[in-house]
Amino acid sequence: MTVSPSVPAGKGRVLIVGATGFIGQFITQACIDTGRPTYVLVRSTPRCLSKAKAIKALEDKGVTILHGVISDQELMEKILKEHEIDIVISAVGGATILDQLTLVHAMKAVGTIKRFLPSEFGHDVDRADPVEPGLTMYQEKRQVRRLIEESGVPYTYICCNSIASWPYYNNTHPSEVLPPLDQFQIYGDGSVKAYFVAGTDIGKLTMKTVDDIRAVNKNVHFRPSCNYLNINELASLWEKKIGRTLPKVTVSEDDLLAAAAENIIPQSIVAAFTHDIFIKGCQVNFSIDGPYNVDVGTLYPDETFRTMDECFHDFFMKIENKHVAAEEEITPNHVVEPLPIPMCA
Repeated sequence: MTVSPSVPAGKGRVLIVGATGFIGQFITQACIDTGRPTYVLVRSTPRCLSKAKAIKALEDKGVTILHGVISDQELMEKILKEHEIDIVISAVGGATILDQLTLVHAMKAVGTIKRFLPSEFGHDVDRADPVEPGLTMYQEKRQVRRLIEESGVPYTYICCNSIASWPYYNNTHPSEVLPPLDQFQIYGDGSVKAYFVAGTDIGKLTMKTVDDIRAVNKNVHFRPSCNYLNINELASLWEKKIGRTLPKVTVSEDDLLAAAAENIIPQSIVAAFTHDIFIKGCQVNFSIDGPYNVDVGTLYPDETFRTMDECFHDFFMKIENKHVAAEEEITPNHVVEPLPIPMCA
């Protein structure tokens, strides 16, 4: 199959898979904001109430909800044809990474897809080399990449590096956890840098690439200089935000490797990635020159990134709001509960 990579700018129909997940929510909102016809594939029955509410909210915003799974090739071909889908974006989770293989076969069979963005939204999986169990996930993503390239479906791989947050190594999504209020855990000597990107920026800039011919069959790297920081710098930034100094505890390379070796999912996967980022420097130990790599800042030099200072301010306001809420519930006959502090075990 041959599909021309010269995709003109427009308002092509977009199908998003994994729209209610963490990254998927940002991408879906950004897609809605562009005014594109937006379709979302969901399971017939949401697994939890929060998912059902998220789907209803998308419907209220004009999103077309489709039911099914990407592992059903016949159904996917039917959906892609009947709804005349131009762009497919996948943000599925780790357990369903390989289901994208069937989706690729469906797109190849249909032959009309102008761009596919598979579930990446992290490191360049061909460059990073984490220990197990993180390596298995990357090997699966590499397998999806190779099939896409073989199929001839035009693609863009979004390599957005780390979410703008405090990187807890034993939490699934560190961006959902407030930075520490008791002590910092510093990985190694805390000097290895990484790139941090707010979810809203990931969504916004991802959607800019889908019609951009400069991003066809490329790895698009997010490397904002304003958010090029190490753990020690993150700690200092957060201390300034909360107005006090916190004690620091070193999490050594051996500690991270031991946590990874326990093979407790998802904590061990996150420990493996944390080791790769903050010990081995997987985000910064290679250049992005060459014909298949491009920096998103080069593509869109006028776009700005939310800074870590701004993101930490959001976390700080969440803490302040919890304090206010707690104070409003005070009565003479009740004991005030302390502010919950997220801890790293």
